[in-house]
Amino acid sequence: MKYMKSFGISFVISLSLLLLFTFFITLFSYFNLIQGTFMNTSMIILYILSLFIGGFYLGKNSFKKGWLEGFKLGIVILLLFFLINLIFFNNDLSIKTLIYDIILLIACIFGSMLGINFKKEIPKN
Repeated sequence: MKYMKSFGISFVISLSLLLLFTFFITLFSYFNLIQGTFMNTSMIILYILSLFIGGFYLGKNSFKKGWLEGFKLGIVILLLFFLINLIFFNNDLSIKTLIYDIILLIACIFGSMLGINFKKEIPKN
């Protein structure tokens, strides 16, 4: 039960950061504070950062194999992205989208691997 709670919290952290970053990028774009390639680059960087933070939280609360926990979280989030993209936008899967998804998955895995190394050790009596 503790694992599901930790997984759910890291999932919510990742998605809430994604929505928050998207809101601010859209707001800045609306007022013409950022434009063009800077907006696209900042969106990619902020998405990578949000999945990294979610993976870090999950890794910090897991017991072993941080890369596997990050992989699970990344796959769940990417499946959600894929379903939303398929249902609402009806876009085909391209090599550009596949590379972008792989980069997001790697960011989540690295965050979880780093998080498991920052975990506090349990003192043994």
